Amino acid sequence: MNSANKIVTGWLVLVCVVIFAMIIVGGVTRLTHSGLSMVDWKPLMGVIPPLGEEQWQETFDAYKQYPEYQKVNRGMNLDEFKGIFYWEYGHRVLGRSIGLVFTVPFIILWLLGKIEKQLLPRLVVALVLGGLQGLMGWYMVMSGLVDMPRVSHFRLAAHLILALVILCYLAWIIFGLLDLEKVSGPRLLKRLAVSILGVASLQILFGAFTAGLRAGLGFNTFPLMNGQLISEAATTMSPFWLNFLENGVMIQFVHRWLGILLLLLVLLVFSMEIARGAPRRLMSICGLLATVTLVQVVLGVLTLINFVPIVLASIHQGVACLVLLTSILLVYSIYVPARGDADGQV
Repeated sequence: MNSANKIVTGWLVLVCVVIFAMIIVGGVTRLTHSGLSMVDWKPLMGVIPPLGEEQWQETFDAYKQYPEYQKVNRGMNLDEFKGIFYWEYGHRVLGRSIGLVFTVPFIILWLLGKIEKQLLPRLVVALVLGGLQGLMGWYMVMSGLVDMPRVSHFRLAAHLILALVILCYLAWIIFGLLDLEKVSGPRLLKRLAVSILGVASLQILFGAFTAGLRAGLGFNTFPLMNGQLISEAATTMSPFWLNFLENGVMIQFVHRWLGILLLLLVLLVFSMEIARGAPRRLMSICGLLATVTLVQVVLGVLTLINFVPIVLASIHQGVACLVLLTSILLVYSIYVPARGDADGQV
């Protein structure tokens, strides 16, 4: 790797770290029910919090005009309001920081000619995706400022998924810059690797639905749902398919067993690679994926049976990011040819 690519790689790794932190802070903001405490969107001036008691009181009075205060937090005092305000404020400031951490070095490196020509449009796409993420965040918040003091779980899921798309997109670019050693594998392995990535993505989607509907606060037993494999309450909506989108009980059921399916798939791949004496690099990736997936499943169960404590739930979300990134690494390593590999074989 030349020196220019080393600089670009280091910069993109920093951006990914800040995005990861943003995802964690966003999760804590949701868990502390702080996301609706800022009732306006000021992309530029919003970086400055209220200064002095008069501005704080004005901000608090504005919050009182919206459903969350009127239906949930009526009687909250100013100090309590500050507690939830600062989580959402920190989340938004961190989002703006990502914009600066990406945009400023991008412009400088481009002007200095440090960015390869073929990489430039891919980084522009990342910049556009980052802008869309900011809009998606506000679009999500708006859904909780109308009638119900809760954001749409669909918009919450879209906000999280877009953040993860950006994270994985940048990770894919980083893998390319590092020109990671590629590994060969049978066709079955390739299919299973893609299946793992698909199940992991679907699992995260249902995790977002679970969080948005606060479905983790019900049926806090595992593996059964209060003595049943699946509660009768999971199938109460009509038509039946609506249960998978709107019914918190069904969504929690799907989320918990998708996690088990994912773990089984990962362990299957790991055992297959051990049996065939796979290359050390591939074994390392599969072993890492098996480890983080097992940790994730254990964290999920502990989060559920302990009624979703903030610390456990936040770690659970963070490890979900690691599972997804490791799945991306596995797919990249067995599918993408090395630079200069004319026939595209690995």
